[in-house]
Amino acid sequence: MRLPGLIDPHVHIREPGATHKEDWDSGTSAALAGGFTLVLAMPNTQPPITNAATLDLALAAARSKAHCDYAQLLGAGPDNADWGRHTGLLLQAAGLKMYLDQTYGPLRLDDMTLWQEHFKHWPKDRPIVAHAESRTMAAVILMAAIYNRPVHIAHVSLKEEILLIKAAKERGIKVTCEVTPHHLFLPSPPSPLPISGEGRRGEGRFEVRPRLATQADVDALWQNLDVVDCFATDHAPHTLAEKDGENPPPGFPGLETALPLLLTAVDAGRMTLDTLVQKMVTNSRKIFSLPEQPKTWVEVDENDRYEIHASEMHSRCGWTPFEGWQVRGRVRRVVLHGKEAFKDGKVLAEKGFGKNVRARG
Repeated sequence: MRLPGLIDPHVHIREPGATHKEDWDSGTSAALAGGFTLVLAMPNTQPPITNAATLDLALAAARSKAHCDYAQLLGAGPDNADWGRHTGLLLQAAGLKMYLDQTYGPLRLDDMTLWQEHFKHWPKDRPIVAHAESRTMAAVILMAAIYNRPVHIAHVSLKEEILLIKAAKERGIKVTCEVTPHHLFLPSPPSPLPISGEGRRGEGRFEVRPRLATQADVDALWQNLDVVDCFATDHAPHTLAEKDGENPPPGFPGLETALPLLLTAVDAGRMTLDTLVQKMVTNSRKIFSLPEQPKTWVEVDENDRYEIHASEMHSRCGWTPFEGWQVRGRVRRVVLHGKEAFKDGKVLAEKGFGKNVRARG
């Protein structure tokens, strides 16, 4: 089976600042192994990507290491909302990320007057992505209505959220949204849940933001798939030592498990293959104004049934919350820009082969 190159609009590469978790080399290797030929990187790195200097830092690393195509989002901070003065910077960015709820890093904005400044000054033809949960999400949808501009809601996880987005869309508010595979397939576990070892180790491996929700919330996401615009992994790698530590950081790796999990759902009749392509390619390209990738496709053996094992993955973090899951559909080959980039478990594209789809000229 041949699919178009997949797009992941929500990936944490961890470079600069935390390359022991992931970098542009390992992260884009994992992307190709998962069938993704284009990833959009989040800005909550160390330092955060909030201005020309930090954007150049991230893009320089990507330029030398990325195996697949990419673009970098900027982060909204308390003192960088004067976007009208930085036209060149805007043209280089995939969009603006606003962290309005619990997150990992220093970019959270609690003051709604700061939200307003970003909504006023960020151009309407460039996407705003909001990490906004529950009532905060309701507030940012109101902001989108007030300023008559699009907003994309990241990683929706709750029944109340998907139903509110449905109601907002029905009233013509310019809102789109994404859902992660872990929120579709992993309801909140009982606590504690020892995956291996004792006590906190199991709990830490299920720390994620937004948190895993109830089975009723998971069911509501499946029942309202037509409201969901995109599947996004929110690939957020941390090492096992960090996840099993006293203060486990939130986040899961996801680039290499998303497609097989979703193809297994297709096989089970939970959605169609056309729906998968729409939510993993077509809609992301439209929402983020991404260019076509010529001579690019993914070859999948849809009949290959196997178990997910982190030991076979390319992500640097070395674990997955889906360890041992039975899935169907293995990526065999990826062709990017007419060249073989991945085949049978091996990344063939060289470092730096990936293109910045927001590069000027």
